[in-house]
Amino acid sequence: MEDTSIKMVKQYYDDTAEKEWDRLDSHPFEFVLTTWMMDKYIKSGDTILDIGGGPGRYSIYYAQNGCSVTLVDLSDSNISLAEQKAKQFGVSIKSYAKNCLELDELNLEQFDHVFLMGPLYHLQKENDRINAVKAALRHLKKDGKLYVSFIMAFAGIIYDLQHAGYIVGDANNPATAPLLESVAHGNDYLGPGFTAVYFYNQNNILSFMQRFTIEKLHLFGQESFLAPNKLDIIAREHSEINCWIELAKRYIELPELLSWSEHAMYIGNKL
Repeated sequence: MEDTSIKMVKQYYDDTAEKEWDRLDSHPFEFVLTTWMMDKYIKSGDTILDIGGGPGRYSIYYAQNGCSVTLVDLSDSNISLAEQKAKQFGVSIKSYAKNCLELDELNLEQFDHVFLMGPLYHLQKENDRINAVKAALRHLKKDGKLYVSFIMAFAGIIYDLQHAGYIVGDANNPATAPLLESVAHGNDYLGPGFTAVYFYNQNNILSFMQRFTIEKLHLFGQESFLAPNKLDIIAREHSEINCWIELAKRYIELPELLSWSEHAMYIGNKL
């Protein structure tokens, strides 16, 4: 990842910390389903390192559930907002503004769980993505759990499905053609997006993770199959929303539905 890309990503999140905090309120399925899966392993009293955790939605949730949480994020604004929100919710977290590739400079201990739920969205170079995972694993205890998130290449098309009229512009825009082509050919997408981005084809996630000394436990869509219709579903009656969430839990690990999610998560056990 070049310095210009790092600056671009940092500036984006410095400018949008409040928006990023609010995102999981207006798009709740990602948070509800992801924590449902993570809660299978995380218990009160566990230690957590949240790398690239933004303004701390997941950090604060697990601090509220009795975990000792350390948050690291590239954006000073995200860290500042996370500290404010932690006080607001009456919990304590440790927090550092730091590039994930410089994580070792913090001299942190090893943790029961490590989240890597943001950096792989943006790191442009494969070697940087590999080093980000290696750094996460160095901070994870043996038999600890690693949680790695990816943005899917199909997420851009899902966004257009959610917003009437957008596909007309994107289908005729040379700037978006590489993303549309990446989906057609089963490739990852590297380039401009909401900032400098790296989007994975769903079929390339396991091959990326297989290079590390880790046992796969789960690979699932963080919105399950709900992403294309999420803006419609959240406006429905609460009882219907709950029915969709319960069905989404049943289908969440079906590989044939993975591309229906905007985000995917790999959960692994460190060997």
